[in-house]
Amino acid sequence: MQERVLVTGANGFIASHITKLLLEHGFAVRGTVRNPLKADTIGFLKALPGASNLELVSANLNDEGAFSDYTADVDYVIHTASPFVIDVENVERDLVKPAVRGTVSALEATAKSSRVKRVVLTSSMAAITDAPDSRVLTEADWNEKSSVTRNPYYYSKTQAERAAWAFTKANRTGFDLVVINPFMVAGPSLSTGVSTSNQLFIDVANGQYPALMALNWGFVDVREVADAHVRAMKAPNAKGRYICSAGNMDMHQITNIMRSVGVRGKLPSFDMSGRIGTATMKLLSHFQPSGIGSYLRTHLGGIPRFDNSKIQRDLGIEFRDVEETIYDTVHDLIEWGHLST
Repeated sequence: MQERVLVTGANGFIASHITKLLLEHGFAVRGTVRNPLKADTIGFLKALPGASNLELVSANLNDEGAFSDYTADVDYVIHTASPFVIDVENVERDLVKPAVRGTVSALEATAKSSRVKRVVLTSSMAAITDAPDSRVLTEADWNEKSSVTRNPYYYSKTQAERAAWAFTKANRTGFDLVVINPFMVAGPSLSTGVSTSNQLFIDVANGQYPALMALNWGFVDVREVADAHVRAMKAPNAKGRYICSAGNMDMHQITNIMRSVGVRGKLPSFDMSGRIGTATMKLLSHFQPSGIGSYLRTHLGGIPRFDNSKIQRDLGIEFRDVEETIYDTVHDLIEWGHLST
């Protein structure tokens, strides 16, 4: 019998790649979206190879029991749906509650099914660390610093993942839980929409960054993130959390790649990445919106360090070079018309 997978937020950046990969592997997919009749946001999913095995249904993170009608006849659940924004009007209402409610709702619905074998949850490195420091991060680390006023998005991801583990501990379920914790997810998009991570490149080109700052990000290709979810779903030895990141790249390197590809715009050239420049930018961050300001103050000058050996060992993930991912991302944004050359 063909196995069926429920993918929440199926038209999202990561989830659409997961859906594509599942269909390629012969699974039937039930994907939740806000509006399955809105052609401009879900049409690309219907055009995927194997889409005859794709069913799209309506669900909203803010609705009580959003997934209760969709788990009885599925074998696996991959829960990706979660708000991803840096600045919001009300952190609890717009970030934390939807993230936690959506995660718990998916698990509550799944717990009522006798068929589901495993839930794979898309979390984030935000649930592992609030900001880069000298430590080499592992899956044993938890973000203990974020709050509604300090890196609120990070706080929402931490609270959602903690709620997931608390639920499985408190309830006798027939499924196990595996969590994927990616860093910044870049790579080509399956639709014209721009993910929050890929928006970084557009912002760099549009002059949103007034100078080259001491910002360094961990990156992972969306295609490896999708592969990690599918492997985590099926691998008998998959267990616990998995850091999913390939390597680092800083703002200088990203800007150089964009210039080499011929991106036009207001790419930053003035270097403020030194000690004095970083101190100045931290002071200026107080004049930014609260979420952006908090992010800059906690991340300027930091270099992410992490151990990704567990995901390579348990799931057999082979990461492509970060430079290749960034080139592919920039070329893809050009092809979709989001960047000019």
